[in-house]
Amino acid sequence: MSRIKAAFERARAENRAALIPYLCAGDPDLDTTYELVLAAAEAGADVIELGMPFSDPTADGPVIQRASERALRSGTTLRGVLSLVERIRAKSDVAIVLFGYYNPILAFGERELARAAKKAGVDGLLVVDLPPDEAASLLELLRAEDLDFVPFVAPTTSEARMKRIAHSATSFLYYVSLTGVTGASTDLARAAARAEQVRAQTGLPVAVGFGIKTPADAATVAARADGVIVGAALCSIVEHTPRDQLVGTLRDYVASLRAAVQRTPAQAQARS
Repeated sequence: MSRIKAAFERARAENRAALIPYLCAGDPDLDTTYELVLAAAEAGADVIELGMPFSDPTADGPVIQRASERALRSGTTLRGVLSLVERIRAKSDVAIVLFGYYNPILAFGERELARAAKKAGVDGLLVVDLPPDEAASLLELLRAEDLDFVPFVAPTTSEARMKRIAHSATSFLYYVSLTGVTGASTDLARAAARAEQVRAQTGLPVAVGFGIKTPADAATVAARADGVIVGAALCSIVEHTPRDQLVGTLRDYVASLRAAVQRTPAQAQARS
């Protein structure tokens, strides 16, 4: 069983949603990201989405766009991100998903990336602008290395297409809570209910992302979804917190999110 699947199984056994924080690698630099990932894992993160910075992150709102810009200005490359994962693996067994866009993967080389990611200790990839219809070659390479592929499901996804998307998933589905960019507001209760429907239709765990900012938001989603993804709120902490307070502040916030994704007995009973 992969680290990602094991993380969802552990969360399910503990009657809670899996907590999945997003951090942009290299924001503000790779050494700081190393500290932040370890702090998030210590605070209870189940899976870390580690952003591969890109100059044109079209699905991201301004907060994560600025995080990516800061990372690129600090000199972060995809090879640097993989080296960061190697450093993390020496200290932590937390599941890691590389989150990003296809252009850097194409430039690096699909085969080369799959091999390098496996060697570094990556557990899976999530490629925002690579739909499963266009991902056959990458999927084959990832599967050869026992790496997971995490596809998106949108509010506008038809049932027929959802089944095709689910066929490409090897651990969980990422349900986008809104038809917009990261950090925007949305009806999270409705998104959580839809995620529950997607799980029933596909048989796969479903994590909800986009628009989850606070512990209260996380609790709303965790009541019905299998995973809760928080990105922009954490990138905002990185952007606005003094460096000497950053690691502790982020650790405390992740801990508050972890507490929020615990389901009540009634919620757990409703899902059983």
